[in-house]
Order: sequence, then C-alpha cells, then structure tokens
Amino acid sequence: MKARLAAITMALVASMAGDCLAQATQPPDSRPGGTLAVTGHTGTTPLVAINGRSYVDIEALTRLVEGSLSYKQNDVTLTLPSAPGEAPAAVSTQGFSKPFVRAGIEQMSVIREWRAEIVNAVQNNYPISEDWVSAQRRLADRNLKLASAAASTDDDRSGVAVLTAEFNNMQKLSDRILAKRRKASYIPPKSLNNDPLDQQILACAQSMAAMVANNAFVDDANCRESQN
Repeated sequence: MKARLAAITMALVASMAGDCLAQATQPPDSRPGGTLAVTGHTGTTPLVAINGRSYVDIEALTRLVEGSLSYKQNDVTLTLPSAPGEAPAAVSTQGFSKPFVRAGIEQMSVIREWRAEIVNAVQNNYPISEDWVSAQRRLADRNLKLASAAASTDDDRSGVAVLTAEFNNMQKLSDRILAKRRKASYIPPKSLNNDPLDQQILACAQSMAAMVANNAFVDDANCRESQN
C-alpha cells in the first residue's frame, strides 16, 4: 500500500509539472533515474530524475498498476483497481455478533420481566392475568425468532439454543403457576424460593450475561431445557 501511495504521489506531481512527462518531450535537465516497481504488480516503469527528484510518466504508471485515467480540463484522476489477490475480510465464526447480542438482550429482558411478574404474584398473593402472560409469551416467541434470524456465528447458533431453553423453561414455570391459580390452589409465598426450575431460569440468565460479557459461548447445564 505504501508503494501505491508513493506511486500516486509521484503521478500527481508529474501531472502538475509544467512540462508533463506524459508528453513525448522531456525537460533538458532530465536524466534516467532507475525504475519503479509496485508491490503486487509485475513489471516496472522508468523513473526520470529532475533537480534531485524522481518522476514517473503517469500513463506508464497507470498501465503498470492496470488502472485508468480520466481527464477534466486541467485535472487528472487516477483510478486504481483492487489489489491483486486481495480477498474480502473473512467473517469471524467465533464470538457473538452484535445483531445477535441485541436480539438476545431483548429476549432476556422479556423473560426477566415475565419471571419477575410471576414471582411477585406468588410472593404477594396477587392475581396473575392470563392475558398478560399470553402477551409475554407471544413477545418472547417473536424475539426468539428474531434472535435466531440474527445468528451468524457458531457462538450465535449455540446462543439460540440457550435462549430457546430459557424460553421453554419460563413457559413451563408460568404454566404451572397459572394452573394452580385456576384451581384456586394455595401457593405458599415462599414456594419459589427454592424451586429448582425457577432457580435454573435465574442461573441461566446470569450465565448468559457472563457469556455476552466474555463474548464466548459456554455450555452451562442450567441453560438446557428442564425435563421436569
């Protein structure tokens, strides 16, 4: 790239010179000054030394780098092609992508609010609106689909499995509490304090936050769907 920039600089100097070297006639005080090579291109083009400075024929330079020239009045534009062998930057397959992290945070926020409402209702013996729970379920399902669509790395795809398990576990917990409410069963306020499923949901949320902070997926048993 430095060679390219140097070549461009010399070409621009040459284009502004009063007796441009792109013309057939060279200044009387000019003399051979070696050759110019550009990394990544085969061949060379002659340099001309004038008053201690090196110049290159802009048209010869353009041919060397397989570029193109365009003219507009006294202005000259040199367009360079892509560097030979230059490949697009490889897309990382490790770590979490930003789109997935954004979608995952949205999903975990919904699940956190969903769980908090269930826990609060149990601890304070509040009624639970099935319509509200259904709305949370639909929102979580939509966010899960968005996160899945945003997944582009290996860690993203593993993260989708975590979000899916967390969603399913939250739905199981919610369904169980709602079923008891429908039967007018008494639910002790502290019944969720040591509830294995509730504890698993909370532990997975904390684990997922750590994964995002470290930008790496970790297989955590708490982030698998409960079979109970």
